[in-house]
Amino acid sequence: MALDGVTVSCLVREWQEALVGGRITKISQPEPDALLLTIKNYDTYRLHLSASASLPLACLIPDNRPAPLTAPAFCMLLRKHLNSARILSVEQPDLERIIRIRIEHLDEMGDTRVKSILIELMGKHSNIIFCDENDTVIDSIKRVSQLVSSVREVLPGRPYFIPKTADKYSLLADSADALTDAVRGCTGDLARAVYTTVTGISPVLANELLHRASLDTATDVAACDDAGFLRLRDAFAWLAQTVRDGAFSPNCVMKNGEPVEFAAIPLTVYSDYPDYTIQSFSSMSELLLYYYETKEAATRIRQKSAELRRTVQTAIERVAKKLDLQEKHFKDTEKKDRFRIYGELLTTYGYSAVSGSSSFTCTNYYDNKEITIPLDETLSVMDNAKRYYERYSKLKRTGEAVTKYIEESRAELSHLETVRESLSYAKDESDLADIRRELTDCGYLRFHKDRSDKRAAKKPASRPYHYRTPEGFDIYVGRNNYQNEELTHHFASGGDWWFHAKGIPGSHVVLRTGGTAEIPDEVFELAGSLAAYYSSGRNGQKVEVDYLLKKNVKKPAGAKPGFVVYYTNYSLVATPAEHAELLVTE
Repeated sequence: MALDGVTVSCLVREWQEALVGGRITKISQPEPDALLLTIKNYDTYRLHLSASASLPLACLIPDNRPAPLTAPAFCMLLRKHLNSARILSVEQPDLERIIRIRIEHLDEMGDTRVKSILIELMGKHSNIIFCDENDTVIDSIKRVSQLVSSVREVLPGRPYFIPKTADKYSLLADSADALTDAVRGCTGDLARAVYTTVTGISPVLANELLHRASLDTATDVAACDDAGFLRLRDAFAWLAQTVRDGAFSPNCVMKNGEPVEFAAIPLTVYSDYPDYTIQSFSSMSELLLYYYETKEAATRIRQKSAELRRTVQTAIERVAKKLDLQEKHFKDTEKKDRFRIYGELLTTYGYSAVSGSSSFTCTNYYDNKEITIPLDETLSVMDNAKRYYERYSKLKRTGEAVTKYIEESRAELSHLETVRESLSYAKDESDLADIRRELTDCGYLRFHKDRSDKRAAKKPASRPYHYRTPEGFDIYVGRNNYQNEELTHHFASGGDWWFHAKGIPGSHVVLRTGGTAEIPDEVFELAGSLAAYYSSGRNGQKVEVDYLLKKNVKKPAGAKPGFVVYYTNYSLVATPAEHAELLVTE
């Protein structure tokens, strides 16, 4: 993902059509590093500008954002200068990741002045800078002193300039032949040579250009022949003409229903991979808003689930350590039969033992071999036999008790692993609420009710994923153990088919038959691939999946939520896939 120069060029063209000639009616600063400008130009537009180090963004948004009651100093400065100001132009200097908005306003004396807002979308160096007509910095949303950057200060009174950290060629100013010759003179792989040589091209675009030129991105520059460079020249010429004409096609690459990459031109490089799909958008602002909101939502869920992950991981480590000790204790009890044999042999042959001896040798009638039995010299032979019987009985009782504890620990560990797996595909607050409730009910978390949120009890519970096959069959996938419990034991009927990844944590998958006796093999394969995807084996190439009629799935008394047993089943080998295109939104 990258806000490269071509993407910014698409944004600039979009803003030129919407904003030029409009007037700024409202300025707010909803975040310390973000601005929101409301502009009226036949219609009302809201321009969101963010200089966040982790999420720089500039796009038109449909709704207002809440602003603090007291406006920050930078926001007050802009209000002073730009209230009711008119937008003259929106420009991009030479495909840099910079947008300049020139604005005309009246000063205190009533004279016309022209100032600029410069939005720099450069990762951690992103900034929003306010300059006068001489490109002198009036102020910026993030001030940069000499202590922070030795390349350029961004402080009031300092001249504004674009830092030239490297001499790059221009996609628009230089010819395609010059760009190709520049790449030919580089060393290393072709992809890196393209995006480090030409301004405005990101690694994603470099891969796209090489794909259109039928060149491998990992190919060394020195290994590329003249024919390959000719195709690369044509790709450069095509991209330059596309930017000049403004023939952009904002699109986003999706994998398993989540955005992976975006660009202002079609990304044909992903067309060879069946796991990826391309989603088109009417504008770059719409694309960026969708992409960043989706990414932000995933990040927010990850952050909110961090505490639950730590709780589950700590519990798993504790139970695993306890299980290891229990298995060591059980291994120590395996020598109990030796003590029993010692007692039996001493009882049988002890009459021939010499009193006060430290050992006794006799024939073991179980294998007809000689055996030497250690003796306590201070005890009689019969007392030694009694002592060995007592040690045998103690180890036997210990083994029986430890066996029970080992079974409980293994069941607890298996349950915790299913909870951890549920956290890996939790997508919203309701998923986390179900998992938190399960951990609380099982004693891993203390009960806590947020009294400040009176609507908490009204929040709807999360629902299983619902898929509908092209043949019209419904498939349901549990998103956590409580859903697995409800889905298997209350929702599914006895004639429905039940799927689960074999021997690993995963979701319960139910294929509703609706009384249909004959179900196509493709439907079974699809349900199996969903069971494989929603399991800990989702990253594998193939996963073995058990499936059987739901009536043969049983829950032992007292078992943890989602735990079941079955004894007769079929198996299939499935490729993990989410099949997001079949997901039913309810």
